[in-house]
Amino acid sequence: MISARQLSKHFRGPGGKDVVAVSDLTMDVEEGSLTAFLGPNGAGKSTSLRLLTTLLEPTGGSARVCGFDIVGEPAEVRARLGYVGQKNGAGMYQRVRDELTSQGMLYGLGRAETRRRVEEVVEALDLGEVVDRKTMQLSGGQKRRVDIALGLIPAPRLLFLDEPSTGLDPQSRAHLWEHILELRHRYGMTLFLTTHYLDEADQFAERVMVVDQGRIIADDTAPSLKANLAGDRITLSVAGPWDGADAIVRRAAAVTGVSEPTIQATTTADGARVVVHLDSGDRVLPHLIRGLHEAGRLVLTADLARPTLDDVFLNLTGRSLREEGRHESVPEQPQTAGVPR
Repeated sequence: MISARQLSKHFRGPGGKDVVAVSDLTMDVEEGSLTAFLGPNGAGKSTSLRLLTTLLEPTGGSARVCGFDIVGEPAEVRARLGYVGQKNGAGMYQRVRDELTSQGMLYGLGRAETRRRVEEVVEALDLGEVVDRKTMQLSGGQKRRVDIALGLIPAPRLLFLDEPSTGLDPQSRAHLWEHILELRHRYGMTLFLTTHYLDEADQFAERVMVVDQGRIIADDTAPSLKANLAGDRITLSVAGPWDGADAIVRRAAAVTGVSEPTIQATTTADGARVVVHLDSGDRVLPHLIRGLHEAGRLVLTADLARPTLDDVFLNLTGRSLREEGRHESVPEQPQTAGVPR
């Protein structure tokens, strides 16, 4: 559905400085997949989506979306995808039904087909109670469902979602994801989304791409990224000095077939605090506590922490994925739900 090769986008910044928003974006996305595109503010996520949806022209490289070139065949690309931007796409003073109908007409669907599609997305996204109300009268969650409905009007093969749940309360986020997953099942769409909520990517995406400074720095399933790039963390508090106990940790890891752990021990008022980074910590921990007990070491507390996608990014870049350090130096772009012809 998406094939990009060395796609890049430069902007002219203050003082004529060249600002690189996207650099060497190369990816292949299979049909029917749900892919999460993760990175901090300013990483180039939204700019990448605007390139792939033909809202921006690339500075370099190439990409084909739904089988068509984004530069040479933009109308063919737009006719086959939906796009939900970060901001609400419906007119605040317009009725929901009128906005959905206008979207269908912009796509050239015809009156009968537009009516059918409007009724279909209203039912699919549970908008029946609000379809004749003005957008400004809706809650944040309802507005976001309207945005997705606009993106679905042309029955797209590929739907781009740019931070679809940002700003919603936890209950509204959960309900929105129920609708997104149901729509994916119903229509067999390919979904490509950006999100700041790591739990969404971890729970729902089959594939996670981590992007930083406009290029992809990791690409795999969430479990594989966490296992290969972060690993588990065991934290122990023990009575007395830790001296000489590293060998006990290594034996516990070896018994369970786990690769060499890293061990950090610091002296505390009660004895020592020990942090062990390794794979499969749940398998190692029982052997480790047993080994320490047999060696006469008293374990006061033990904690096992599984890695998160934020740990993955921290290990890759030395900073948190949640970091809000810099923002994209990108000219303001129109935020339209669904890409009309």
